[in-house]
Amino acid sequence: MSKYKEIKAALLGAGTVGGGVYKLVERRAAEMQAKVGADLKITKVMVKNLQKKREGIPSEVLTDDWESIIHDPEISIVIELMGGVEPARTYILQALEAGKNVVTANKDLLAEHGQELMEAAERNHCDICFEAAVGGGIPIIRPLKECLTGNEITEVMGIVNGTTNYILTKMTQEGWDFDDALKEAQRLGFAEADPTADVEGLDAGRKMAIMASIAFNSRVTFNDVYTEGITNITAKDIKYAEAMGCTIKLLGVAKNTDTGIEVRVHPMLIPSDHPLATVNDSFNAVFVHGDAVDDAMFYGRGAGELPTASAVMGDIIDVARNIQFYCNGRIHCTCYKNLPIKKITEIESKYFMRLLVDDKPGVLA
Repeated sequence: MSKYKEIKAALLGAGTVGGGVYKLVERRAAEMQAKVGADLKITKVMVKNLQKKREGIPSEVLTDDWESIIHDPEISIVIELMGGVEPARTYILQALEAGKNVVTANKDLLAEHGQELMEAAERNHCDICFEAAVGGGIPIIRPLKECLTGNEITEVMGIVNGTTNYILTKMTQEGWDFDDALKEAQRLGFAEADPTADVEGLDAGRKMAIMASIAFNSRVTFNDVYTEGITNITAKDIKYAEAMGCTIKLLGVAKNTDTGIEVRVHPMLIPSDHPLATVNDSFNAVFVHGDAVDDAMFYGRGAGELPTASAVMGDIIDVARNIQFYCNGRIHCTCYKNLPIKKITEIESKYFMRLLVDDKPGVLA
């Protein structure tokens, strides 16, 4: 019998990321005693279909019964990787009210109901960690909440959607049309069968809402973010951009200005020698500007089974360490300000316009 305490967790969802997390927990099991000071074990995995085989996950840990998890006093961490708003929101709230700590990658839920979840965690002295909700394997949430918290951050911007970045990369490097690049992204698994959330900028908008809330210490929800996708970008647009020495990228931008917060996602022209112009394929990159740190850039894989599982695993280990030292809930909601949020009509930007007109005097007038 091990002299080490056993910390038990339950996993909600055994899809791509959920399966990756289970594999990673098993792979790191021998190191947990050194890294955490305890043994860490996922004892239950909740799925919709018990008959479906899950590669690498033993059938005896599978369950479709949420009650068996929420009422199990030995389970102290709930890892939510189901996606969607409901029933994930209900499960997370019930877990927090039961005194269980939560790790989630659910950007849709956090971008809309983040305040409710944070308040429930604070009320019950529990951790709620969500590094994997933004940037896949890139550490960005914890740096904003901890490493850079001594800064007044005025800007967060970057490429936060791997699908659209892959599509624009192929359109730029191979001269493909949007439809061809999208089909290839779907074939490789970078894009969903229904790619709307990615190509219309909705996924990036949710991530920007989460990052802006943390960076500026003021609540920003998805509805506050202006979003525009890449479906209208053509191969001809790419050529015009190249002629001007520029590259087209779908960027998320959040700025904390004297007149309020601006948060937006849309295609932008950036100089081809800009660091973000060289971020290609499914990679993501986030720039942060603070008054003390100046500029910092975070770069890496923005999606995928193991990159995202890496971020989830980091959160699980962090929560497990807090359990060991009885300090869960030490970092609560950081949105202690109530700053105004600017509408897109109040934001000044430079624009590139391409017009098809008759070649004669006075036509632009």
